[in-house]
Amino acid sequence: QLQLVESGGGLVHPGGSLTLSCAASGFNLDDYTIGWFRQAPGKEREGISCISTSGNTIDYTESVKGRFTVSRDSAKGAVFLQMNSLKPEDTAVYYCAVKRAHVFALRDLCTMISTAYASWGQGTQVTVSS
Repeated sequence: QLQLVESGGGLVHPGGSLTLSCAASGFNLDDYTIGWFRQAPGKEREGISCISTSGNTIDYTESVKGRFTVSRDSAKGAVFLQMNSLKPEDTAVYYCAVKRAHVFALRDLCTMISTAYASWGQGTQVTVSS
């Protein structure tokens, strides 16, 4: 059974850092594109980053470029989101999601469109506040 579990959220002061983890079980993460999303209270879910199956393509939404870094570790079966210089507007529940992309033609593609992703984690809360 495919399962994703996020961890690493918490309360941090503005300017601080957090690293979110997304651990996969029940499937081979190497065959999946990964997306990171967040949803703030009263707002729609927002795509913030993605990394292709190959790891060759990475994308970020403009508001997190230069502050967030996504990476994947095949040996650990996990994906990470390093978040630096956090701002109060980064406060949200953060989710990872996966999209199967084992076909060669898809391995260098990634998207931050939420409807493209079939499986989601439960989310982890990130609160940036002084």
